[in-house]
Amino acid sequence: MKDLSVSREFYEKLGFVFLAGPVGPKPIAIMEHPSGVNINFILNAGAECTENVIMDVPEKNTGYTHVALEVTSSESAKNSVKALGIAITGEVEFEGAKFFFIRDPDKNVIEFHEPAHS
Repeated sequence: MKDLSVSREFYEKLGFVFLAGPVGPKPIAIMEHPSGVNINFILNAGAECTENVIMDVPEKNTGYTHVALEVTSSESAKNSVKALGIAITGEVEFEGAKFFFIRDPDKNVIEFHEPAHS
């Protein structure tokens, strides 16, 4: 993580609450969303990274690419995210399902997913 205060502000916009940090021998910070989603942030990262090493480089590394949050209306969620001043970095529709993506200050991807309606 480049800057805890910047990331904390970003995630608070999305409804997360700061719980603790830095804590532990390999310091982390912890935030939690009222829905129960809990995020642990690495605070002792090495050199500043300008790319997401899972998503943005041609050579693929082991790891998960992003978290996906299900929403009932992608349009409503998109409007809410835009109103917070957060850029939409991608959008996809596939077999009736709708997806859009944002990036946090450290280039981590967050997906919002509206399932196809039967």
